Amino acid sequence: MDKIVDVIAAIAREKDIPEDTLFESLQAALLTAYRKNFGKNRQARVDIDRESGEIKIFSQYRIVEEVEDPEQEISLEEARKFNPIYEIDDVMEKEETPKDFGRVSALAAKQVVVQRIREAERSSIYEEYKGREQELIYSQIQRINNGVVYFNLGKAEAILPPKEQVAGERYRVGERLRTYIIEVKDDSRNAGEQQDRPQGKRKSLEIILSRTHPGLVRRLFELEIPEIMEGDVLIKAIAREAGSRTKIAVQAGREGLDPVGACVGPKGSRVNRIVEELGGEKIDIIEYTDDLAKFIEHALSPAKVTEVRILEERSAEVVVPDFQLSLAIGKEGQNARLAAKLTGVKIDIMSESQDEERKEHEDA
Repeated sequence: MDKIVDVIAAIAREKDIPEDTLFESLQAALLTAYRKNFGKNRQARVDIDRESGEIKIFSQYRIVEEVEDPEQEISLEEARKFNPIYEIDDVMEKEETPKDFGRVSALAAKQVVVQRIREAERSSIYEEYKGREQELIYSQIQRINNGVVYFNLGKAEAILPPKEQVAGERYRVGERLRTYIIEVKDDSRNAGEQQDRPQGKRKSLEIILSRTHPGLVRRLFELEIPEIMEGDVLIKAIAREAGSRTKIAVQAGREGLDPVGACVGPKGSRVNRIVEELGGEKIDIIEYTDDLAKFIEHALSPAKVTEVRILEERSAEVVVPDFQLSLAIGKEGQNARLAAKLTGVKIDIMSESQDEERKEHEDA
């Protein structure tokens, strides 16, 4: 039995798992094995000598006048053969260590140690990546199965589910790609959920990535634009339709700085690197302002705006030159839709002639 003690001590040191945790788990495993083989309703206690490794099983019996359940009860007459001071309703402990329990304990010890190592490693990975939620990660595609892209993170594996993939993007095994960590979850931490999950459907650690989240664009700008990391340029809002177009509003963090120019870079070099990383997705960089009408005007870029009228309940009417109407609305309404998301305002766009006709109608 001393081998069990030595193994547990060595594993505890190597894997940084408390010895008490391993011993408690071993006791629980031995108790389960004992009940499985000698009575599932039996009340018992497992004792492990921390020096010698000797294992003893103590069955527990409630003392009664008449025994109805031999697994849990013992008569007063029988109990007093062990100790004459026993009375009715006392609990008596009796050592009943099975003869072949050494083999059972060795097997249980192995299973407990393996399980605890896995749990400790999973917990370590969980804590590491849980702290990296909403961050970028640069990793290699390991495999693709049923539309799910699996990334190799070294100690762990992450998934890019179909709903987080950009429509039209093609992924290849071996390709390295930047993704955004949107969630890290460990179902094993939720005991109730695990119990309710059908057999064969249990999951453990999941690191979920995204290529569609607006946070990916934010982190790419922080990575490529030093002024953002230094706080000289502030990202105020992002509206994105992944794979097609993004609008990002930026503001100067100090006087005299052009926030849009800083993000675009010389000859567009900075923003072009981000566009390339996003597979050619168009990016409109606009200047944020606290003047809501002006902000809406900027948000509708590249269209030119004649007038912005702010209405109640976060809505606005925007008038544009007739020849700018289709540009302001955008293909399938995309430009107007992204501008509304960016500003948080419901935007109603009309041409100058439409506005004039409406005014004439109202006057009439």
